Amino acid sequence: MIRVLLADDQALVRGALAALLDLERDIDVVAQVGRGDEVVEAVRSAHPQVCLLDIEMPGLDGIAVLGALAESGLPTRALMVTTFGRPGYLRRAMDAGARGFVVKDTPASELAEAVRRVHAGVRVVDPTLATESLIGGPNPLTEREREVLRQALDGAPVQTIASRLFLSPGTVRNYLSSAIGKTGSTTRVEAAKFAEDRGWL
Repeated sequence: MIRVLLADDQALVRGALAALLDLERDIDVVAQVGRGDEVVEAVRSAHPQVCLLDIEMPGLDGIAVLGALAESGLPTRALMVTTFGRPGYLRRAMDAGARGFVVKDTPASELAEAVRRVHAGVRVVDPTLATESLIGGPNPLTEREREVLRQALDGAPVQTIASRLFLSPGTVRNYLSSAIGKTGSTTRVEAAKFAEDRGWL
């Protein structure tokens, strides 16, 4: 039996995934959590071989969870299962150690097969996303530019962003200017939305 942990903040989605996977003779859902910061402890106690992780969760997002799992040294493989089929998320997740990446509207039989393949050590990637990721190229933003753009998403003024990140307003303006240029945008909010839509943030 392949022992599986599900991490998704939407209880209905989590329950549906568990019900579908439990229909498979060789898959056993041994744990479910609704927050990213609960995953490592659940892996320690339930010993899943494969973790299905959502991207956007409270506590820790799915990509941060990948880092926490890598640091823990726990022997589990991660398969990202997300609504947010953005090429940037795919690249970031695979760079962080995910063994697979599929979207939630994947048919149940394909999801089960993805679990089996990840368990066997094979990488599994949604083909449409893989193509988009190759065409779109790598994320051009630096980590600092991403941090500043995350703060700009809600339209916060430069002074507010600077105080949140403990940077000078001039430094924030420089990062914003660079990010606006790289995204081909005209405003900081437009640049932030552009980057968010591509999964770069």
